Amino acid sequence: MEFISPDISLYSQKHTSSESKLLQQINRETHLEVLKPRMLSGHLQGRFLSMISKMIRPIKILEIGTFTGYSTICLAEGLSENGKIYTLDNNEEQKSRVDNYFSNSIYKDKIVAILGNALDTIPTLNESWDLVFIDADKQNYSNYYDLILPNLKSNSYILADNVLWSGKVLDNASDKDTQAIMFFNQKVQNDTRVENLLLPFRDGLMILRVL
Repeated sequence: MEFISPDISLYSQKHTSSESKLLQQINRETHLEVLKPRMLSGHLQGRFLSMISKMIRPIKILEIGTFTGYSTICLAEGLSENGKIYTLDNNEEQKSRVDNYFSNSIYKDKIVAILGNALDTIPTLNESWDLVFIDADKQNYSNYYDLILPNLKSNSYILADNVLWSGKVLDNASDKDTQAIMFFNQKVQNDTRVENLLLPFRDGLMILRVL
């Protein structure tokens, strides 16, 4: 997942604003108690998500893939005064943990956590999004993209995580996840409705602006 040296990564973290105490707790407990903790955004990416959100000052954010709620809280930091973030996940086992984290957050009144299949949930929300973060099952990235784009006005933004997929996109690996990520990346690249930037940051982060 990491494409830069550990020393450079550590230096970057030391020169990046710190996490809140709650985010530190989520980070620590996820690595101690949850399977596949690498799915957590973590310090650097979390501060990046927070910074992007603060720059945009969105009213409505959609997050597809909650995991343990770290990125949700980071994105919530930039919401407008009356803003909301809707975060979707289908993992029932993590629901009580995530709800507890959210209830202890100063952004608890801005977070709407929905348990269920995102493909089924998104069409029912009937919202216009200012910022969308896609970080769920890779095989449905293109489907999520198709669902959300009609509800994004000009100068809205999409962030898509894991678009380098541990470098497997260069190997043209035949597994379904890699093929899905490659298809998504090319689909975005060919879409004249957006402009995009793929950052070789952590596991690859795509930023899209709707034209």
